[in-house]
Amino acid sequence: MKLKNLFLAGLFLLAGLSVSAQFPRFKVLAFYSEHVESAHVEFAEEAIQFFQELTVGNGFVFDTTSNMSDLNAEKLKDYSVIMMLNDFPHSEKQRQAFREYMENGGGWYGFHVAAYNDRSTNWPWFLDFLGGGVFWRNNWPPMPAKVVVDNHNHPVTKSLPEAFMSPINEWYQWKPSPRQNPDIEVLASLSMDNYPLGLKDIIPDSDCPVVWTNKKYRMIYMNMGHGTRIFSDPTQNALIIAGLRWVVATDEKGNVFGK
Repeated sequence: MKLKNLFLAGLFLLAGLSVSAQFPRFKVLAFYSEHVESAHVEFAEEAIQFFQELTVGNGFVFDTTSNMSDLNAEKLKDYSVIMMLNDFPHSEKQRQAFREYMENGGGWYGFHVAAYNDRSTNWPWFLDFLGGGVFWRNNWPPMPAKVVVDNHNHPVTKSLPEAFMSPINEWYQWKPSPRQNPDIEVLASLSMDNYPLGLKDIIPDSDCPVVWTNKKYRMIYMNMGHGTRIFSDPTQNALIIAGLRWVVATDEKGNVFGK
């Protein structure tokens, strides 16, 4: 996987990053936990390696922390993007810091469980931030799935094929579908061809967005994020890289890739 990621890193650089004295041009802070479901820990470890390899040539800074207390204004002020790999804010203080960061132009890149919420979450702002969908059901065991691109006009998905097979993942479905929220722009969804999806726990039908953005914020969410296979597909890797690039490029401070 390392050679593949280095190749992708080269493509990333050619797409807009060139080594010069002005680097690093942006900073990312990735939050993760070592005390969550083992498959989510495995994903975080793989993701950290993947993104760190993209920093080849000192194109950007990718910092990591397993301390959710780092979610505070003083720590976040220098970062263009915060990434939630397998965790989310817990305390009221952390929640407020996250909200203030986002409402003041911060960037968020969330994977899989980073968007988990249910009837007991009691965080209305976060529910609105994600488009209003509450966790409804999932497939089990984790399975590959056909993903269809909903919008080829968006910078994140413009280079993708009409559909691709996404590697093994546990897929979450939300109710109501985020697509019903006018602030949400769905970029990719599970194909209806997948249904019924699962053996023990089954997603039998219905709309299931897996990549979307809330147009009121500089954010993107990807449902992918369970286990060690997420970065095994070049098409999905290109999607993940494009997601990072877009969140960075839309910073109100200016598009660093256009300089």
